[in-house]
Amino acid sequence: MYMRRCLQLAANGLGRVRPNPLVGCVVVKDGSVISEGYHQEYGHNHAERNALLRLLPTTHYPLSTLYVNLEPCSHYGKTPPCADLIVEKGIRRVVCCNDDPNPLVAGNGFRKLEEAGIEVVRHVLEAEGRELNRRFFTFMEQRRPYVILKWAESADGFMAPPGVRTDNTGRSPSKQYWLSTQRQNRLNHRWRTEEAAILVGSETYLKDSPTLTPRHYLGPAPQPVVLDRRGRLTDVPDHWLHLRTQTVEETLHELYERRLQSVIVEGGRQVLDAFIASGLYDEVRILRSPQHLGTGLKAPEVPKTAPSRLLIID
Repeated sequence: MYMRRCLQLAANGLGRVRPNPLVGCVVVKDGSVISEGYHQEYGHNHAERNALLRLLPTTHYPLSTLYVNLEPCSHYGKTPPCADLIVEKGIRRVVCCNDDPNPLVAGNGFRKLEEAGIEVVRHVLEAEGRELNRRFFTFMEQRRPYVILKWAESADGFMAPPGVRTDNTGRSPSKQYWLSTQRQNRLNHRWRTEEAAILVGSETYLKDSPTLTPRHYLGPAPQPVVLDRRGRLTDVPDHWLHLRTQTVEETLHELYERRLQSVIVEGGRQVLDAFIASGLYDEVRILRSPQHLGTGLKAPEVPKTAPSRLLIID
């Protein structure tokens, strides 16, 4: 129960703590929660520090258990080590969900706690914790961003009618053609606030002049990225990331080097097909319109070997 509360708290940081992981913390004494916290913003206090600093500063808590969904950090970064504060507060027992694969931590946090005589219980709700922090674990373990492929399609599987230029929300600059519903469009903009980057190809950039901002949902904007394999673009704004990489592997390496933990690939069709062919993606999200087009640009085919995270929004 307490670990589930940690995961619930941690999820509040989605989109705001990247490239850090999502972490929540609950402190329990005599069967009652006496404090809790979560990592709220990158560069600010971690979850354990937020929870522990709410306790009386001069009091020790030797009969308390601290629940946290990721191994407490043991190194100095933008904040001091959480493991040191846990020891200082006299916590008796620490229950944790996931080990931290970050080489700067990777067991050192647990070691520091155990050397101080603190009991450490690990791997409680481990699968749920990995699911919550799937972006972080993919980035750390596979050394690439977590990749989400996303497009809109008609009820009969077309991205656009014949001759209509459209981006992946279904909008045509010339004809104001919309494929997605207003509800789907708001959801799409919420998704943008949750990921570190959003990528389109040069064809989409030239035809649609996309902004890729979350205009219809309050939250942080992702890093806009254009993939320009043919070197056709000369006027890309400074705040865009202009990539001339030739393969999906090279593209993901560039994003990884820039510490972009996740990316939504919005296409167009050639870019989406390239990612599908590479197998280097983790989710597919499809906004399915109630409209029937009958003909036009076919939507990508999702292979039978696609990742289990396939989301279709009707």
